[in-house]
Amino acid sequence: MSECVQVITTVGSRAEAERIAAQLVDARTAACVQIVGPVTSTFRWQGAIETSEEWLCLAKTTRDAFAAVERQIRALHSYELPEIIALPIVAGSAAYLNWIASEVPPQGAFEPTPAAGKH
Repeated sequence: MSECVQVITTVGSRAEAERIAAQLVDARTAACVQIVGPVTSTFRWQGAIETSEEWLCLAKTTRDAFAAVERQIRALHSYELPEIIALPIVAGSAAYLNWIASEVPPQGAFEPTPAAGKH
């Protein structure tokens, strides 16, 4: 079974979070993406302390798919330097982890068909 991971990113709007979630699941690089928010983030950026309202995306995927997930997030993300980190799932329900692995095939094994009318 593939090692499962959770990829985390934050975005500036719910619409952006939904767009990223839909792309990852449609491309079968993530089995599920949960959107949480709004959350408040405080961080230092270009020498100043900033606070912003963000939406947190939690993508359930495999370690093998991380590079594809990162590419997709970067292509859709509005931030200059987006948070894209993967945390290992060290334990979980065997049935759930098997489901993640079955929804995210080994990379290169699945080519999604473009949805009609979507850009």
